[in-house]
Amino acid sequence: MDDRVLLDADIREPLILYFEQCYDKVRFLEELVTGKARADVVMVLPDKVCGIEIKSDADSYSRLDAQVKYYDKYYDENYLVVGSTHALHAAEHVPAYWGIISVELIKGAVDFYRVKEAKPNPKAKLKNKMSLLWKSEFSHILAENKMPKYAQKSKKFISEKLIEKVPEAVLHKQISEELFERDYTIYD
Repeated sequence: MDDRVLLDADIREPLILYFEQCYDKVRFLEELVTGKARADVVMVLPDKVCGIEIKSDADSYSRLDAQVKYYDKYYDENYLVVGSTHALHAAEHVPAYWGIISVELIKGAVDFYRVKEAKPNPKAKLKNKMSLLWKSEFSHILAENKMPKYAQKSKKFISEKLIEKVPEAVLHKQISEELFERDYTIYD
């Protein structure tokens, strides 16, 4: 193990590469506003969306309680990625269903170790997850489900109609598909 302290900036890109090797289809959204918190990385998979909070060896746990609260409202699964100095005590700071990944520098390379796999988040709310979508993404989902456009209605109204009319498993996949296709050159 090298003595250099890894910072968030040292961890983020190798972490994304690590997850890309784990999944066939995956997309990452960085610094996504999640309630009153900001998710470091959001990982989109075909049937779920995962929140990833990075706590490097230079970080403290001071804001983690609030971050956990918001991540738990929005994401199907969550991971805490910690520097090796935090690894022994990380489980004390997140719910039992959170995954934990330890990161350290070995021979100059960033190395990841899954301390614990994430389990489905029992606190996630589909309506909160849907609030991550843009209005144009709601339009695609409405069209896909052969529902009215609700052009003058709020995202909250549309979310409620979709939850009422479309099976939850279908909506999870459709949300992921919209996030896979999201084009940041167009702002909604």
